[in-house]
Amino acid sequence: MRFIPTRFHGVLDYIVGLLLIASPWLFDFAAGGAETWVPVIAGSLVLLQTILTDFEAGIIRMLPMQTHLMMDFAIGVLLALSPWLFGFADKVYTPHVIFGVFAILASLTTHRSPSTSYRVKHPLREHIR
Repeated sequence: MRFIPTRFHGVLDYIVGLLLIASPWLFDFAAGGAETWVPVIAGSLVLLQTILTDFEAGIIRMLPMQTHLMMDFAIGVLLALSPWLFGFADKVYTPHVIFGVFAILASLTTHRSPSTSYRVKHPLREHIR
């Protein structure tokens, strides 16, 4: 069931992207290894894809919303599994799992196309695909 509007998803992306980047220092697990860099890189990817997505919160508007959601899902899976994939689960795993599950749920519950008002304001975008 998809109930999150794309506009709200975009706002969340900017907030979560920045939180991911800052999380090693906010939650005191910045040891300089994979536990630090996985969320920093994931947050950077979230911000980049949001800037590049063709929806209300996008700036450059190149990526279709469905691609954005698939990337969110993949980033979420990687984040949630990263403590065990990269061997730092004995140090920290909770923030990675929480952010990962959040990204997975957001990708599965967000509308697949921008709102009607966005499509009306940007009618040529529909003809590009």
